[in-house]
Amino acid sequence: MKGRRLDQWLWFARLVKSRSRAARLCAAGAVAVNGMTVKKVNHILRAGERVTVQQGAFCRTIRVRGLGERRGPAAEARLLYEEIAPAVHQSEMTPAWTPLLLGDDDGSNL
Repeated sequence: MKGRRLDQWLWFARLVKSRSRAARLCAAGAVAVNGMTVKKVNHILRAGERVTVQQGAFCRTIRVRGLGERRGPAAEARLLYEEIAPAVHQSEMTPAWTPLLLGDDDGSNL
């Protein structure tokens, strides 16, 4: 079955500016393939797989449509994937903090 290295594909798809940046994202655990965190840059990616990548304050979920042969123009790179969910801001992913002890509004229980 044909595949492409994850770091190379992230670069081809223009999700990162360099392959070294893609490698750092993988090593940091910021990339998941089909729900499993990938720490190895040489992970083989195949068409149809779901990739979740953290980019700054946002988390993007995309489906691989093609593997690409080169890092081409943005229009060509956009054909390599499809967004399957809108980009989510990291603060929206974590549940809101709730205090363990709920007291009166005046704080008299403290």
